Amino acid sequence: MKTYDIVIIGSGPGGYVAAIRAGQLGFKTALVEKYNTLGGTCLNVGCIPSKALLDSSHHYEDTLKHLDAHGIELSGEVTLNLEKMIARKAAVVEQTCAGVKFLMDKNKVEVFTGVGSFVSPTQIKITAADATEQLIETKYTIIATGSKPASLPFITLDKERVITSTEALKLKEVPKHLIVIGGGVIGLELGQVYSRLGAKVSVVEYTDSIIPTMDRGLGRELTKVLKKQGFDFYTGHQVKEVTREGATVTVKATTPKGEELSLQGDYCLVAVGRRPYTEGLNLEAAGVHKDDRGRVVVNDHLQTNVPNIYAIGDVVRGAMLAHKAEEEGVLVVEQLAGQKPHIDYNLIPGVVYTWPEVASVGKSEEQLKAEGVTYKVGQFAFRALGRARASMDTDGFVKILADTKTDEVLGVHIIGARAADMIAEAVTAMEFKASAEDIARISHAHPTFTEAVKEAALAATENRAIHS
Repeated sequence: MKTYDIVIIGSGPGGYVAAIRAGQLGFKTALVEKYNTLGGTCLNVGCIPSKALLDSSHHYEDTLKHLDAHGIELSGEVTLNLEKMIARKAAVVEQTCAGVKFLMDKNKVEVFTGVGSFVSPTQIKITAADATEQLIETKYTIIATGSKPASLPFITLDKERVITSTEALKLKEVPKHLIVIGGGVIGLELGQVYSRLGAKVSVVEYTDSIIPTMDRGLGRELTKVLKKQGFDFYTGHQVKEVTREGATVTVKATTPKGEELSLQGDYCLVAVGRRPYTEGLNLEAAGVHKDDRGRVVVNDHLQTNVPNIYAIGDVVRGAMLAHKAEEEGVLVVEQLAGQKPHIDYNLIPGVVYTWPEVASVGKSEEQLKAEGVTYKVGQFAFRALGRARASMDTDGFVKILADTKTDEVLGVHIIGARAADMIAEAVTAMEFKASAEDIARISHAHPTFTEAVKEAALAATENRAIHS
């Protein structure tokens, strides 16, 4: 029987990054993945393919709507080749997954293809697709099996017309009317892909705001912008029924006034979040506990109730984010090496990759109010930036929340072009307990979008914004 220092089950961002770090630190490491490609949901049917389609659809929309304003005139008709767009997405995925395989080889991580399941706390059975089995032994195990799309109990996902994000990434036609159930990250991103390609998009959201886990100001602004792009929103609506007849899907929901809303489309994307995935692990054989939401229970060190078994990423509590899983994978491995790593979960940024992008870190206004923290607000609109006007990306703003007494930055919320990249400055500042004045006194290159961060910091510091 082969033996290892660390065995990691699941090769998503959490799992493969943990494997790389384990290899770097000299651990004899194995990675178990049930699919034939590495990278998990993120690389195969999540972050990477969705961003590839967002980028392609953005190019298409720019060509149709914006090139003329730049003095670029097309003499022929612009046509969409969806098959080619999907093929490019698949090529990006293939290249990225191959990169992970290269990194496993480089760091001497042995990869097993098959379903990993516990036989005991130290033994793992690997069942291949042809039903052959192999037993390996390990000193430590890291569970990194991620999550799967969630649904509602009364919805039948036929994966043809009533679909999840996985199927939405490989449609063979542009929907005429795409009904999206869920106004969160996944629904809005994929909704925007198909809206750009010509679909009518209707979003039905149970809460009274889209992106409800983020600062409400971001949700209001994104709603306004996406409505201009043609989205219809039905917030505060509770979906009651989803039925399909031929090529028609009907979604019925209860409005905030208790009335019935009925929408008909040719596709329905169910994007109501994700659920932890532990099927096939046989956690009972190892004695590992789960909570009432199906998550593996861990302590502050990401250690389960079985001392030599750890769990990270979407399968444990906290935000279901690839970069959160990566940080947790590194933390566990470095702990096993005797190091003292740490994660500040308050400073894990969240991003929505629509255009304009949305990014946030730290506390929202709603959280600060609930916690009774007195704070001040500095906000600066992108439309006041020279770079934004030059790029025709004037929607959105930067909002900085700072402690009234100490001026420490407590939260940064951005909606606008390049927000996903800009949020890193805010994370860095907050990791070092920066004040709003600290950011305000840092020189920002001109003309850039990040000048909006400086201006928002100035606005939070005695209302000193220069350009508004």
